[in-house]
Amino acid sequence: MHRILAAVLAASACASALQAQTIPLSKADPVLTLDGALMAAGAASPAIAAARSGVKAAQAQRSVAGVRPNPSLDMMAENVAGTGIYNGLRSTETTLGLSIPLELGNKRGARVAVANAQLDRATLNAAMMQADLRLRVTQAYNDAAAAERRLTNAREQVGIANAVLRGAKVRVSAGRASPLEAQRADVARLNAQGAAERAERSASVAMGNLVRLIDRDAPTLDVAWFNRIEMTGPSLPVSGQDTLAGVAAQADLTTATAQVRLARSQRVPTVTLGAAARRLEASNDTTAVFSLSVPLPLFNNGRASLDLASAQRQQADAQRRMALLDVEQAMASANAEAENAATTARNAAGPTLAVAQEAARIARIGYREGKFGQLDLLEAERTLADTRAAAIDALAAYHDAKARLERLTAPVPTDAKDAR
Repeated sequence: MHRILAAVLAASACASALQAQTIPLSKADPVLTLDGALMAAGAASPAIAAARSGVKAAQAQRSVAGVRPNPSLDMMAENVAGTGIYNGLRSTETTLGLSIPLELGNKRGARVAVANAQLDRATLNAAMMQADLRLRVTQAYNDAAAAERRLTNAREQVGIANAVLRGAKVRVSAGRASPLEAQRADVARLNAQGAAERAERSASVAMGNLVRLIDRDAPTLDVAWFNRIEMTGPSLPVSGQDTLAGVAAQADLTTATAQVRLARSQRVPTVTLGAAARRLEASNDTTAVFSLSVPLPLFNNGRASLDLASAQRQQADAQRRMALLDVEQAMASANAEAENAATTARNAAGPTLAVAQEAARIARIGYREGKFGQLDLLEAERTLADTRAAAIDALAAYHDAKARLERLTAPVPTDAKDAR
């Protein structure tokens, strides 16, 4: 009877192993790598298109800021349709002239400075949008790969539970175990099937999220990427000022400083000069007319706008310091999480998993030979499943922390560095 039971369990195990090995090999679909997913997402993402449009708009705004104010063509007719000698058009005085606003206080230069700062910020926004998209796609790819691994693990547990149930039924039929043993194995099988169904739905949702991001099918993912752990942790930059968040905060401060300069220049009145020729209808003579227009700052002298810009600059400076603290803290946390997850993954996928596999193998042999009870076998299988799940979770946590760290330390555009 021992030989029959051993043969049944061995055949079941071999069938499960062969099925797990042949299914991936039968797939002829190309493997979608992370780089391929990132390239596809970059081509399909509306966020990237919006960021590029923002840069174009900032460039156009820079051109607008450098344009000088237009002159005005003035025409005026006096002494028209009056009484007496001014009746009709006999005493009409027609004036035709040209007036030009003169922007004092370097208003044009201040506008250009603000536009340049906004253009640098738009360029940074585009780089940050690309880094955000890379993080989002990497996390979606990581979730899909981890879900596939969890699904594979769950299906293996279903196969093991079925084999244990068959073995328990053989033992009960032979009178070597109570019916409770078969019922306990059946409960374990039902739990394994439920876990597999949940894992399948989770894998479908994760793959659907990835497909929506990249706008293409993703039949097979790169399993080698998910299993790969770098020997050394990601390197941290010297300071948070070298990150996109730090440079963006500095760009906001630069824009606020330029706004203060613009508000200060607006306090200087814009003078309008005019030159005209006046024709006298009565004598048919022509005279020259010159004009000078200076606004009087009686109700609005620009002080309120300057105070507003100064307060906003102080706010931008405080936000810059806060951003540097936050990004440095986030980098340290992400780096520690990546290293901790890498250590956990190496242990769970290496020595710990080997020990759990050996314990499960011994428990199966002992159960077949009647040396171990069913509870010992179920406990060993549960420990092996938990160890595999812990390894998958640790790998997923490692890739997620690594992706977040790469987002925080994404390279700054060269033109943005020059602007600093």
